[in-house]
Amino acid sequence: MDDPGSGLLANRNVLPLSLPALLLLMLTAIGAPRAQDAGTPGTVTSPPVVHTPAPDARADSLPFRVGERLEYHIRLGRFGSNGKGSMTVSGPVDVRGTATWLLRFDFSARVGPIKAQDETESWLDPERMTALRFHKRERHPFANGTQDVELFPVEQRWEGADGARGESPTDAPLDELSFIYFIRTLPLEIDSTYTFDRHFEAGRNPVTVRVVGTEVIETKAGTFNTIAVEMRVHDQKHYGTDAGVIRFNFTNDRRRVPVRIESRVPLVGSAVLLLTADTPDE
Repeated sequence: MDDPGSGLLANRNVLPLSLPALLLLMLTAIGAPRAQDAGTPGTVTSPPVVHTPAPDARADSLPFRVGERLEYHIRLGRFGSNGKGSMTVSGPVDVRGTATWLLRFDFSARVGPIKAQDETESWLDPERMTALRFHKRERHPFANGTQDVELFPVEQRWEGADGARGESPTDAPLDELSFIYFIRTLPLEIDSTYTFDRHFEAGRNPVTVRVVGTEVIETKAGTFNTIAVEMRVHDQKHYGTDAGVIRFNFTNDRRRVPVRIESRVPLVGSAVLLLTADTPDE
């Protein structure tokens, strides 16, 4: 039985991050293990390979559907049961003439008197597996803020409501939330590494996805055979040239449901999201 409090990352070097940034999987996570530490069971040793979805990929072939709802229990280190979250897919929603699926992650958590709430939304074109819009709202003691971004894939650029703008390195950009759904479409072959330049902010690339092994994970939603995956991304805003890592356990089946998500939170230790309920689609 999996121990959500201990976690496989508990003894690795970590860098500080904000609580909601972790729980929303905003690609800011624990500090990556150094190269000399890469000798633990399941560590990927094969050279990176670049995976690009087939140009004729269609929405009906994706492992998730409109109507999918995943619910999670959030455990924050030694403090025990502290919150809940959900990931949902709805739509279609029109964005500048394109029918998109609205991906949404919501969570609320508490550690003693400290409360945190977040909402993250991504409007995904399921035919091209690219994001067209990204919203984030966060309220917690570490940071409060709003991010509204319009992505223009063909023009390889993005614009924020606050006046920020930049060029994207790809015509199929993704944001922090849609990247998780994109990972679900990958082959996830054992002992493989996939490298991408698909985050819409150029400075957060490359994103590396390592398949580190298989595990049996027990949650309130059931017992699952899973594929363990580590996602690493650069985030100069938080770490300079360092990368953050987040660990996923995806079901070893066609749907690739994330049943367990783990990283580190300053002061409270390991943060774990465990699946409590799964509604596949409408």
